[in-house]
Amino acid sequence: MNIQDRVRTTLASLERREVTMPFTREAAVLMPIFERRGVPHFLLTKRTDEVETHKGQISFPGGMREAGENLEQTALRETFEEVGIGRDKISILGRFHDYLSITDYRVSPYAAYLSTPFVTKPQTTEVAEILEVPFSVFADPSRMRVEQGRRRGKTVAVYFYSFGPHEIWGLTALIIKDFIEVLNWSFQWDPQP
Repeated sequence: MNIQDRVRTTLASLERREVTMPFTREAAVLMPIFERRGVPHFLLTKRTDEVETHKGQISFPGGMREAGENLEQTALRETFEEVGIGRDKISILGRFHDYLSITDYRVSPYAAYLSTPFVTKPQTTEVAEILEVPFSVFADPSRMRVEQGRRRGKTVAVYFYSFGPHEIWGLTALIIKDFIEVLNWSFQWDPQP
């Protein structure tokens, strides 16, 4: 089964977790998946130091829902605005679990497959760098560490993944960890930066 079918089938049968706690706003992110030489990758962005929140962090393309949009439309619009990839290159594979961000936003991730070749054009005030990260990075235990943090008076696990000079952590790392686990993906090791 190819990666597109595996993700689509898995998400179609997923009992999705929804945020039941109060949240202040709704946001959506796109989890862009593509293949290089048959190896599945995520497309991630490193945020600039000019953005309002999460300065310098690595994240999926995404942002706040605007009036009149559904959350899938938000994820698609934000992806185009941040990295210049249009709807014609994106196939939505399904919606993943909802998450509550540290800023009390309900974040809804949408897994999507990018048709190759695609061209990126980063929005320079928001995106400092575009990263292509193989799935296998998230299967290599030597690249992950877990720290304890506090959230709403509770101790929570905070995940960190190293990728070259970058560190992928926080909500993005949690979403990826959960997604890889739900897929029950088995990995072929491939050369990493």
